[in-house]
Formats: sequence, structure tokens, C-alpha cells
Amino acid sequence: MIVTTTPTIEGQPIQQYLGIVAAEAIIGANIFKDIFAGLRDIVGGRSQTYERVIEEGRANALQELTQKAAMMGANAVVAVDLDFETVGSGGSMLMVVATGTAVRI
Repeated sequence: MIVTTTPTIEGQPIQQYLGIVAAEAIIGANIFKDIFAGLRDIVGGRSQTYERVIEEGRANALQELTQKAAMMGANAVVAVDLDFETVGSGGSMLMVVATGTAVRI
């Protein structure tokens, strides 16, 4: 399945628009991740712990998005948008929302 942030796919005309598709993933950053990220915040540099959480959330949301699009009969999703928000008490969880338009090319 082709997944793209662009509204069209070059050389692949869209035959049918099937509708909007959306998926959400919420990933908790546990206390150990918070401790190690806090240490990184003190000494500076990149936090690989949180980068992995973001990557996991993005991958999960996109996987669910493509599964839902396939169930609609799509073979591509165009105009994909990813939004990242912190939720929960103290922003302890990361929510990733992926939206797009399911299409047949």
C-alpha cells in the first residue's frame, strides 16, 4: 500500500476516493523512561528514550491507518497528516493521530 503526505501520487491517477481514514496510538512513557530522559535533560543531548517512544507511536498509528484503509478497499492513502500530543496527568503519555484519504489508484 502506498502511503504519502502528498494529495496525489505522481504517475498514478486516483480512480476512486473511499473516504477519510484515521488512527490513533497512545504510548505511555513509564517511570524508568522518565528518569533516564530527565537525566538527559540535565546533561543535554538527544533523548533516545523519547525518540523511540515517538517512533513507536508513529509506526503504530501508520500501521493501523493502512489496515483501516485496506478494510475500506483502498490500495493507497494520500494527504496523510501526523499529529503528536502529550496527554494524561503531567503529559506522561504520547498520542499520535494519523489521518488521510483512502483511495484506489
